[in-house]
Amino acid sequence: MQPNNSVTEFVLLGLTQDPMRQKIVFVMFFIFYMGTLVGNLLIIVTIKFSRTLGSPMYFFLFYLSIADTCFSTSIAPRLIVDSLSAKKIISYNGCMTQVFALHIFGCMEIFVLILMAIDRYVAIRKPLHYPTIMRRQVCIILIVLAWIGSFIHSMAQIILALRLPFCGPNLIDHYCCDLQPLLKLACMDTYMINLLLVSNSGAICSSSFVILMISYFIILRSLRNHSAEGRKKALSTCTSHIIVVILFFGPCIFIYTRPPTTFPMDKMVAVFYTIGTPFLNPLIYTLRNAEVKNAMRKLWHVRITSESKR
Repeated sequence: MQPNNSVTEFVLLGLTQDPMRQKIVFVMFFIFYMGTLVGNLLIIVTIKFSRTLGSPMYFFLFYLSIADTCFSTSIAPRLIVDSLSAKKIISYNGCMTQVFALHIFGCMEIFVLILMAIDRYVAIRKPLHYPTIMRRQVCIILIVLAWIGSFIHSMAQIILALRLPFCGPNLIDHYCCDLQPLLKLACMDTYMINLLLVSNSGAICSSSFVILMISYFIILRSLRNHSAEGRKKALSTCTSHIIVVILFFGPCIFIYTRPPTTFPMDKMVAVFYTIGTPFLNPLIYTLRNAEVKNAMRKLWHVRITSESKR
C-alpha cells in the first residue's frame, strides 16, 4: 500500500491555525453538517414512505440525497473534530480512504444530476412516451450504472494516489486528503499524474457541466409550446436543478481543470462544494418544490396523529 514511503501519517493544516477562528470553524461547520444530515435524511424518509412521490424525478432525488449525505460525511466530521485538535493527524491508510470516499460519492452526485436532467428532458420533450421510457426498471438500471461509473472513477483516483511516494514533508495544506494537495508532497515528478487527474476528474466535471447546461437550454426552449401552468411547474423544477448544477460544478471545475498550482482561495472553494452544496441541496429541492413540501406535511402529520392516538 505504501510504495517507497517513509511517511505513515499526514498532518492536515486545516482552514486556519488561529485558535479563535478554529472555534468559529467548529461551530459553523457543525451547524452546516447537522443541517445537511437532517435535510437530506428528511428527503430520504419522505420519498421512501410517501405515496405521492413515486415519479422518476423523486427516485433520482432520493439517491442524490444519499450521495450528498455520504459525500459530506466523508469530509465534515474530520473537519469538525480537527478544528478543536492541536495536531490534525491522519494516517496514510485513512488519507487514502478519504480520497476514495470523496471521489466515489462526489462522482455519484454528478451522475445523478445528469440522470435528473435526462428525466426532465424526456418529461418535457417526450411527454407521451415518458412513462415508457422512464419506467422503474430503466431508472434502477441507470442508478446501478451510475454507482459502477462512480466506483471506476474512484478506483482510478486511488490508484493514482497509491502510486505517489512520500519521503519528506507530511504537512497537507488542506482540511482533507485529495490528490491535488497530495501531489505537492510527492517525491517525484507529478506532471503526468496531474495530467491524468485533469483528464479524469477535470474531464468528468467539465463535460458533465456542458452536457447539463445544453440539456437545460433545450428544455427551457421547448417550454414555449406548453401551457402557462405547465411552464411554471417545469420552470420551478428546472431552475432548482440549474442552481444545484452551478453551485456544484463551478468550484469543481476550478479545482480539477488546471495545472498543478495552488491559490489561497482553493480551500474555501473546496469548502463550497464539499460542505456547502450538500447543505444547500435539501433547501433548494424542498423550498422550491411544492410537491415535496406537501408530501412532508402529510407524512409527518400522519405520523404525529398516529403517535398521539397511541
